[in-house]
Amino acid sequence: MRHRKTRHKLSRDSAHRRSLLRNLCREVIEHERIKTSQAKAKAVKPEVEKLITLAKRGDLHARRQALSELGQDRFMVHKLFEEIAPRYAERPGGYTRIVKLGPRRSDSTEMVLLELV
Repeated sequence: MRHRKTRHKLSRDSAHRRSLLRNLCREVIEHERIKTSQAKAKAVKPEVEKLITLAKRGDLHARRQALSELGQDRFMVHKLFEEIAPRYAERPGGYTRIVKLGPRRSDSTEMVLLELV
């Protein structure tokens, strides 16, 4: 039974979903704004916010946890800890914003911008 299991499945198996979320997290950290579908944005938003909260802690254990989450990409972790986290030092949460763009022309999927505030 999957009572109270609130994760988004995104019509993928667990390995593909984990890979997708990891890649989207990397893209948000690298570009600070991505254009994606609304479902994917809603799925990746909590992951990005957890990473930023982890980076605000700033200790070695948090850095290793972020490395594990982002797939051993030291550049991304460095940018997260040194550039992005200090920006939100006084902010208690809500580091990302979803802005609706309207439907995609090909299949009418709702498109959004996921950006850091």
